[in-house]
Amino acid sequence: MKKIPHLLLLDVDGTLVDTNYHHALAWYRAFRSFDRIVPVWTIHRKMGMGGDHLIADLLGDQVEQELGDDIRAAEKVLYRNLIDEVEPMEGARDLIVRLKKAGHKIILASSGKPGEIDHYLDLLNIRDLVDGWTGSADVDSSKPDPDLVLAAIEKGGEKEALMIGDSPFDCIASARAGIETVAVLTGGFSPEELQEAGAREVFETLAELGDYLVN
Repeated sequence: MKKIPHLLLLDVDGTLVDTNYHHALAWYRAFRSFDRIVPVWTIHRKMGMGGDHLIADLLGDQVEQELGDDIRAAEKVLYRNLIDEVEPMEGARDLIVRLKKAGHKIILASSGKPGEIDHYLDLLNIRDLVDGWTGSADVDSSKPDPDLVLAAIEKGGEKEALMIGDSPFDCIASARAGIETVAVLTGGFSPEELQEAGAREVFETLAELGDYLVN
């Protein structure tokens, strides 16, 4: 028998807003500006992993030590140049409206930069619907470490929670924080990858996810 906790943690990038490929392209351009060529498809495989882990994972610890902060700074600027092209995922706001009507508390579990989160809140028109959100300032280490999920749970003020995400790293971080994840395919990962990472259920669309959560 499924049990849906009162507190729901919603990932943002790749789940509510269609950003994974924009971020992958920004990372590609940032790497290239430092004469490191990493295929975009390879970068996409790491979307959902925080920038504090991604560079070392793709290029090794030495590049992280020598260029990590500079590459991250470049990616930030490059992504900001793309952010106006970002659109909400189909049904994103409707999902949140449905969850609120069903009585759930909603915390956005994001490690995004403050300006980006503000942009998404306005883009989705959900600032008055959600109960809170996290950002990069709330954690020392991002996904797949559990810090972000734990910070979101703390903001929610409840012990039990369910994570909603789109990447294997959402599932891994949540498992390390002691909670389950339900996932959607909007981030570009396969059902098998998400299930292998620990997703309890996987849905093709946010509408199908909503049906599962409120019915």
